[in-house]
Amino acid sequence: MDTNLLLNHLVTAVLVINEELELLYVNAATEQLLGVGSSRLTEQALPEYYQLLGVEPQVLKVAIRDGQGLSINTVPLVTIDGQQHTVDVTLTPLENEKNLALIELRQVDQQRRIHQQLTQDAQQQAAQYLVRNLAHEIKNPLGGLRGAAQLLSRELKEPQLNEFTDLIIEQADRLRSLVDRLLGPQKPTQHSLYNIHEVIQKVVKLVNVTLPANILLTQDYDPSIPDIEMDPDQLQQAILNIVQNAIQALEPLGGNIRLKTRTQHQITIGTKRHKLVLMLSVIDDGPGIAPELMDTLFYPMVTGREQGSGLGLSIAHNFARLHGGRIECDSTVGHTEFTITLPINS
Repeated sequence: MDTNLLLNHLVTAVLVINEELELLYVNAATEQLLGVGSSRLTEQALPEYYQLLGVEPQVLKVAIRDGQGLSINTVPLVTIDGQQHTVDVTLTPLENEKNLALIELRQVDQQRRIHQQLTQDAQQQAAQYLVRNLAHEIKNPLGGLRGAAQLLSRELKEPQLNEFTDLIIEQADRLRSLVDRLLGPQKPTQHSLYNIHEVIQKVVKLVNVTLPANILLTQDYDPSIPDIEMDPDQLQQAILNIVQNAIQALEPLGGNIRLKTRTQHQITIGTKRHKLVLMLSVIDDGPGIAPELMDTLFYPMVTGREQGSGLGLSIAHNFARLHGGRIECDSTVGHTEFTITLPINS
């Protein structure tokens, strides 16, 4: 059996390294973790491929030189492209190979993310259940109110009084539209093969019409991503909601929004593992999201803006769920990243 093939199916990053920290071998999980291809990784020493690793290079060098094992848990790792991870680091000297060692980097943030996603999904479904029941209770009297206003307008003798009944009907329609958005689709719609970049470009065209001059919108696409099964209208709405939130956050002072697509291998969504997934990120350099909102960010009616409805992210979360995917957010001052992860059936 091909050993290289087995190593490339591992979710743990495996590296063979010498005393100078030069990379002699990396598996596919290492490429994915560091965001660099294997051909480039073997060109320079390991420290060149990350911004931060919670283990000093000298510690690794001494362990390799002395032939001693090393194991450190929950080490922070920041890659060249700014991705933040938490990893367990294990260094094992290779027998009969002087000054060579095998390093394993096992991501533990993925386990936390899976647990967080399952908890978040359960909590959001409970919140949506309450909101849906409330929405149904609102919808019935709202229809009666609108009908009564229509009947009243026909009986009025003075035309100028119709202004008030028209206002009642207009506001009743607005509330009904809000309720319909709250209810939203709960079952998957008909999906067909579409290119995700075509969907994103429609969003770009929509927002460019009213994009403030102090905001720059850029695209960073992986053109090799295959077509995926989707409802393009739902995903367009999900992406649009996230981009509009970013624009509103940046509008006072300006800034940059980047739309990025990548693929990743061996990713777990919920309780299901996928060989290949699409990672669609909307990244801005704005003020960030208030920490107290992070745990309930995707709940209906939760918003950090005075004029916000609190529905945009809830709808985006629901549409990602209906596609068998997930949506998550990492936010600090100067870097907010929403990522929609969708399975690719290859």
